[in-house]
Amino acid sequence: MNTRSLDRTRAELSAFLRQHRERLSPADVGLPETGRRRTPGLRREEVAALAGVGLTWYTWFEQGRDIGVSEAFLLNISRALKLGDAECCHLFLLAHRRPPPADIYDWPAVTPRIQQIMDALETQPAYVISLGWDVVAWNAAADRLFGLKARERVNRNFLRMVFADPEFRRRHPSFHDDGPRLIANFRCDLAVLPDNPALLSLVEDLRKLSADFRRWWDQPARGDYIRGISQFLDGKAVSRFNHEMMTVNEHQHLRMIVYFPGDQAQQES
Repeated sequence: MNTRSLDRTRAELSAFLRQHRERLSPADVGLPETGRRRTPGLRREEVAALAGVGLTWYTWFEQGRDIGVSEAFLLNISRALKLGDAECCHLFLLAHRRPPPADIYDWPAVTPRIQQIMDALETQPAYVISLGWDVVAWNAAADRLFGLKARERVNRNFLRMVFADPEFRRRHPSFHDDGPRLIANFRCDLAVLPDNPALLSLVEDLRKLSADFRRWWDQPARGDYIRGISQFLDGKAVSRFNHEMMTVNEHQHLRMIVYFPGDQAQQES
């Protein structure tokens, strides 16, 4: 990075921190009001105390000085300033660090508008999955088809549903076609965070729980993949599906999977 662009980034970092510090009041962060203030928002010393960092170090950081800061430092500043996910990632980028890994977040949630979009689909099943394929939101059509609401959170993982739920397997006539393609798709997601402990733990659990998963996982990677299943027994009919995927939160790697009708449903023989 040349000097001019580096100076511009430092100026943007300084302005970003001041803006977010000044938008907060003491009451917003649980501090008592101490009378009239000369400038709006929190003082630097208050941000430093809330973040658990040194005042001098935070002051230099906000001034855009050339100092090294750790991931923990940036996360503490993000929490003290009550930054959202996108704002937190922007801070990391301004500080010349990669965005924080997805597993620093709590169980992710979608915005009300994303839920509204899914609900408006009505007859088309739709759900949102994380990088580890946890189903974090869904509409009524997806719940009717897959029984998501009744599942405990740990079992509301689409890969666990496909490979470790006997009832789901019974209703999944295309399992042997879909299974390897779902695994191929998951490999692409794992490449985003190849050393993530939660993702590696999921793989090990599925290897223990499913001989099919273990066999297909150990085979050479294949190129074709799918985001959802292509057939599912719904009552006495086999419904066939095509899928589309939309990113709804790039920082938390949240994707919406929408099911569209495929070939006409067939009666179970």
